[in-house]
Amino acid sequence: MKKIRLTGRGVVTGRARGLALVTAQPISFFGGFDSKSGLIIEKGHDLKGEKATGKILVFSRGKGSTVGSYIIYAMKKMGTAPVAMINIETEPIIAVGCILAEIPLVDKLDKNPVKHIKTGDLVEVFADKGVVEASRDDRD
Repeated sequence: MKKIRLTGRGVVTGRARGLALVTAQPISFFGGFDSKSGLIIEKGHDLKGEKATGKILVFSRGKGSTVGSYIIYAMKKMGTAPVAMINIETEPIIAVGCILAEIPLVDKLDKNPVKHIKTGDLVEVFADKGVVEASRDDRD
């Protein structure tokens, strides 16, 4: 088992564990997600057709309308939200959404998370400490 530890800033406190869903592309929650299913629907996005529900969503940053904050909150209430999020640098739309939904959020890590974490890695987020631990089979 190959393990990596990244340290940075905990933006929204909490702890979560799950499989990573990773993209280097920014994500818009307003228009980019089907909030009822957790499915990414943004045209041209490399994660289009993937479900973020129950995953650790790793992405560069958020984009789009401030309504995205409410979409994150609504997804949490419907049980379709990611269990945690990791950004290169968090912007206000994602931060507010995660605060409202109480979804752990970490950013400004010492290593670029979209380069060091792969989709399918088992990830633990300790946002209170600003720590992310990821592991994968040695075969990768």
